[in-house]
Amino acid sequence: MRMEVSRDDIKNANIIWDYHHVHHEVKPCDCILGLGSNDIRVASRVAELYLSGFAPLVFFSGGLGNFTEGVWNEPEARIFSKIAMDMGVPSEKILVEDQSTNSGENLEFTRQLLESNDINPKSFLLVQKPFMERRAYATFKKLMPNKDVIVTSPKISFLDYPNEYISMNELINTMVGDLHRIMKYPSMGFQIAQEIPLEVKKAFNSLVSKGFIKHLLAPS
Repeated sequence: MRMEVSRDDIKNANIIWDYHHVHHEVKPCDCILGLGSNDIRVASRVAELYLSGFAPLVFFSGGLGNFTEGVWNEPEARIFSKIAMDMGVPSEKILVEDQSTNSGENLEFTRQLLESNDINPKSFLLVQKPFMERRAYATFKKLMPNKDVIVTSPKISFLDYPNEYISMNELINTMVGDLHRIMKYPSMGFQIAQEIPLEVKKAFNSLVSKGFIKHLLAPS
C-alpha cells in the first residue's frame, strides 16, 4: 500500500539522505568505477568525471538487480556504458562487468575482471547513487581494503531526486533499507562498520514506525 509522506517524514528522510553521503573531495585516480543501478544519472556522472580528466579508465559493473530485473532487457553496466560513450567516453577506455546482482558482487566481480585483464589500479573514483555513497564505501573497504577510494555520486538534492522512475515514497523506503544494511552488514561480514549518529538512528526508528519497511532486511 502506498503511504502518504508527511512533513516529519521528509525531515527524517533528509537526515538519513545527508548521512548516506560521505562528502569525499573528488581527486584524480587511476580509474573510475560506476556501480550499476536503476539510475542512469550515475552513468552521466561517470562520463563527466572521465571527460574532466579525473581518470584514464572507466569500469562499469552491474547485471540485473532488484530494481532492474524484469524491467530492463539489458544489463545495467551495458546500458551505462552506452550512455558514457554517447557522452564522448571512448569505447576502448571502458571495461564492463555485467553479471553482478548486488553491491558485494559489483566489487568482487570487478576485482576478478581487473585481475583477468592484468589491470591493477591503486586508486578508484567510485560512483554510485547519492543515497548509496556510504554503503558503497563500506563495501569497497571490506572487499578491497588495500585500495584507495573516493566515493561520489550525481549532484542532486534530496527533494530533486525523485523522478518518473522513483517516487518520494519509494526513495524513503530504499534509503531506510540501505541504512538497515549499514547497521547489520558489518556483523555479517559484508561491510566495514560505520559510526551512526544518534540523530540518524532516531530518524530511522521514526520512519520504520511510520511503515517505511519495504526494503528492510528480513529478520534472521
